[in-house]
Amino acid sequence: MNAIVELSGAHVVHKARSGGLFTRDRVYALTGADLVVAAGETVGVVGESGCGKSTLARVLVGIQRPTAGTVSFQGRELWSMPAAERRTAVGGTTGMIFQDPSTALNRRLPVRQILRDPLDVHGRGNRARREERVRELMALVGMPRALADALPGQLSGGQRQRVAIARALALDPALVVADEPTSALDVSVRAQILNLLLDLKERLGLALVFVSHDIQTVRRMSDRVITMYLGRIVEESPAAEVTGRARHPYTRALFSATPGLLNPVEPIPLTGPVPSATHPPSGCPFRTRCWKADDVCASRMPDFSAASAPGHRFRCHHPVREDASTRDLVRQNHPREP
Repeated sequence: MNAIVELSGAHVVHKARSGGLFTRDRVYALTGADLVVAAGETVGVVGESGCGKSTLARVLVGIQRPTAGTVSFQGRELWSMPAAERRTAVGGTTGMIFQDPSTALNRRLPVRQILRDPLDVHGRGNRARREERVRELMALVGMPRALADALPGQLSGGQRQRVAIARALALDPALVVADEPTSALDVSVRAQILNLLLDLKERLGLALVFVSHDIQTVRRMSDRVITMYLGRIVEESPAAEVTGRARHPYTRALFSATPGLLNPVEPIPLTGPVPSATHPPSGCPFRTRCWKADDVCASRMPDFSAASAPGHRFRCHHPVREDASTRDLVRQNHPREP
């Protein structure tokens, strides 16, 4: 497997505003993340708000330095490089699409300048070649050439996101990380942007990390799906397996909550709020909401176990059976009256 980026034991810990007079609390945003993204594949990342998805995305593209652990980019440890070399290695071969295009784009610059900025910063080609590349990028994402001098405020939300995608592709990256790229858009525009990303991935041979709350969209877009809970990767599954054969109770509960027209099912209930990332539970962090939890779950975090399908692994002391249906799991949590 030709790995573009690899995380090994990556931790991100922030200082919180809360705490005592001399010591502040710590926020455990990412804990022990191990992940490999190979050339040409799409990795989807799902989980509730605050689970660490965006932190993982920022670590992958070198925006966030991990507190501990390593980030290897094309075989080289990212944070051991000199700063100038790191900017060239990562900035020139990765792109990132942010959640809200209205804040991700400089509203004072026209589209032409926004798309040319990465080329100027990294010294790609002469002036004429850069202008030609801007026209290529606009055509690539379906933007009319007449909008090259428009400001972001004069564009629709979908057009702004197309500009953001074009900017991420300006330097022909090997890896693009899309952090909630459609959540700020109208429903009518989301499908257009998702289809554009799928088309670009196939045409350009990109590796794509797709972070989203829309877990059915992630399943459709991805080759592999990563489930995160409270800063930890708790399951990694082929996209085809994740809906009906996921082994971690949280993954099953998460996918059971998505609406379905053909096979509607009542969601698997989870009791209680998501624990604090400042004071996470001992052992398995999901145990406070899990219907299968016991004393073993409170004592230690389980190691990864392999499922029957290649590339499918999970961290759970009491995993769901592979042949268990979502309806069976719902019935377990809603026992009938005798």
